[in-house]
Amino acid sequence: MDEAKTRRELIDPMLVKAGWAVGEGVQFSAWGEFEIELPEGHHQYVDYCLMHNGKVLAVVEAKRTIRGSEQGREQARQYAHNVHAHCQPNGPFPFIFYTNGHDLWFWDEEGGYPPRKVFGYPTPEDLQYMIWKKENCGSMVDTPVDKEIAGRPYQIAAIRAVTERFEQDRFREALLVMATGSGKTRVATALVDVMQQAKWAKRILFLVDRRALRDQALSAYKEHLNEPSTYPKPGDQEFPLDRRVYVQTYHTMLGVVQKQKEYVSPFFFDLIIADEAHRSLFHVFKEIIDYFDALKLGLTATPKDKVHASSYALFSCENGMPTYEYSYDKAVEDGFLNDFEVLKVRTGVQIEGLHGEDMTEEQREQLILDGIDPDEINYEGKDLERIFTNKDTNRKILLELMEQGIMDESGTTPGKTIVFCATQNHAEAMKQLLDKMYPQFGGRLGEVITSKMERVHGKGGLLDQFKNEDFPRIAFSVDMLDTGIDIPEVVNLVFAKPIRSWIKFWQMIGRGTRILVEDRAARRPWCKDKDRFLIIDCYENFEYFGENPTASTDKASIPMPVRLFKARLNRLVASLGAVDAATASLMRDQLRAQVDALPENSVVVKDNASVLYPIKQDTFWEGLF
Repeated sequence: MDEAKTRRELIDPMLVKAGWAVGEGVQFSAWGEFEIELPEGHHQYVDYCLMHNGKVLAVVEAKRTIRGSEQGREQARQYAHNVHAHCQPNGPFPFIFYTNGHDLWFWDEEGGYPPRKVFGYPTPEDLQYMIWKKENCGSMVDTPVDKEIAGRPYQIAAIRAVTERFEQDRFREALLVMATGSGKTRVATALVDVMQQAKWAKRILFLVDRRALRDQALSAYKEHLNEPSTYPKPGDQEFPLDRRVYVQTYHTMLGVVQKQKEYVSPFFFDLIIADEAHRSLFHVFKEIIDYFDALKLGLTATPKDKVHASSYALFSCENGMPTYEYSYDKAVEDGFLNDFEVLKVRTGVQIEGLHGEDMTEEQREQLILDGIDPDEINYEGKDLERIFTNKDTNRKILLELMEQGIMDESGTTPGKTIVFCATQNHAEAMKQLLDKMYPQFGGRLGEVITSKMERVHGKGGLLDQFKNEDFPRIAFSVDMLDTGIDIPEVVNLVFAKPIRSWIKFWQMIGRGTRILVEDRAARRPWCKDKDRFLIIDCYENFEYFGENPTASTDKASIPMPVRLFKARLNRLVASLGAVDAATASLMRDQLRAQVDALPENSVVVKDNASVLYPIKQDTFWEGLF
């Protein structure tokens, strides 16, 4: 195309789409062939001037499609300088655009940034705000951090590192590497507060990879920023353009960018924060990051030596050094995160697998009756839960949790626990087995909390119950609780499946690292103390990743009923020795009442039925003294 056709068929429609009227004499006009009167009678004609009430806010230099848009850069720069010098010396210095109809470049020369490629024009509202911001913004570096939002020293240091990079070093990207549980969301929230106070940011986009994290981040912004103007809100059907803080999943925002039902310009956001900014997201969602011309901050818990080069490149940290790092080991050393111990659990079937040739004749005959050829069964241990549910392995895992896991103060009920399952069927089988083994909890001890379950999200949903109520204590999860869920009371993690992603492995560990609030009176009744957490690893995941964690050597704390039983027993013995028949009789009656109250359907009670049977007889108690 020649230049005229390029302008008519490519550039004009893009300007109109952004809300500009191509012509003269209107309030928001893309005035073509704008004339600049130079000294000594010379004239220049700018291809387009984006104007508001007679003021030029930006110049656009157009080239024909066959020419590179870069060829118009110096010409556009001269137009901007001449417009400012000769047409509006007391007005704003115009922004600069140059294009060949296909490639579009933007240059904020006065702001000190180099030219950068963009994918659309700003709307008149965007451009007015960009001019206002340039004239009114203050110093982020000098703006104090609200310590009520993020007051830990490393959190303040992280915010300062980002603001210095944006403001002083003039980079437009930053990357924070901070251990899971160290408060990345709080850091992001406090940074938003600083940038809003300094007038560097009006609209913020916080990207997450799932709905649960979206709702959690929305709550944080509403709590700490007192910001009612958020997206989404109940009832939102389309993408609104009148909010300040936008928290949304990558999937949803990708649809906004691609569908563009209502034009959302590349200049709409001032800051984009990408949570869990590791490389797996960029293969699909890098389009969002590229489309919006905003300052960009990546957040990741992946240690810096494990962050992929593409992640560093995306946030302009090509030297392999993040903008700021706060490691898990450092957080544990400083007392801001809990350390963990590992209990390794392996069953014979997990180790040896399941092979038809090793089965008994009775087992082979039963399989044949069920229409299965036993000779075709040949599974390695790591395949078991992915292919079918192994009840014996699941039973062993649950027994280990209930006997070796960290309990609440009563000593009889496990603290908050996440069991990472292989599949939805596996999670449901674990839940059913738990209810069968421990019926005394009335089916409320554990729940399946996955994206496939109804009433998971929202107030009163299963996830909300797990976070904020006494029961359920155990969450059987498939992927959903692997990342970003902030529940400080979690004290047990069960790896009931093999994990082969190092990033996911450490994200899952991060579900237990958070410490409790300092005010003991404000802690949940079911978790008053937490100095560590326990990981029950059933598939040698730590060996797979070459980790050598501290082994769990402490047995579970003695349950309260057991302590009470032993105390009564000791008092009974002492009373008999002191010939105190009245006290001995009282202790005997109380001991018998405890035995009679044992739940008959409990798997532990059933396992000890032969021991308990004679104890429940009258003759046993009558014969004590």
